[in-house]
Amino acid sequence: MRKAELSQHFLRSPKLAGFLIGHSNIKKRDLVIDIGAGSGVISAALAKRCRKVLAVEPDPETLQLLHKNVGKLENVEIVAQDFLEMQLPDEPYKVFANPPFHLSSAILHKLDEAPNPPEAIYLILQKQFALKTLNTERHYTSQLGKQLFVHYAPRIRLPMRPNYFTPPPAVPCVLLELKRREEL
Repeated sequence: MRKAELSQHFLRSPKLAGFLIGHSNIKKRDLVIDIGAGSGVISAALAKRCRKVLAVEPDPETLQLLHKNVGKLENVEIVAQDFLEMQLPDEPYKVFANPPFHLSSAILHKLDEAPNPPEAIYLILQKQFALKTLNTERHYTSQLGKQLFVHYAPRIRLPMRPNYFTPPPAVPCVLLELKRREEL
């Protein structure tokens, strides 16, 4: 099965990943989860910016590439598991990821409903889905968006170009930021 059929669109460039992470509040002391780590482009960039990265990837074929690319980095722990079945950390953490698009809703539900939810979430998502998480008069706010709004302040940080990805997505994408309200 092709990766596009699995709604997986990997970032092409480590430089781009570093640029995107620069638009986050991720600091040297942070533990960060990369959901759907793929080949490790985001995990490698995160490793330069934070204390520890949990690179979560369930696909056996992709895991081989992930191990090859980031397996030797001391502050990257590869988690060969489905994120939706993974136990989340007890300590404070943040999320920065480019997850498979079809899992966006399930991932946000898991993070928001966790006993220890993340301090901040940065996800590359389909623009149409991301807009539904915003609580504005301008756009339809989904039930998930209303649920997230209780704990998080969502905003779209950056638009993404199709050529940032391989394979390029057929729909517009954005970097969505959700900061915990206590963190604002």
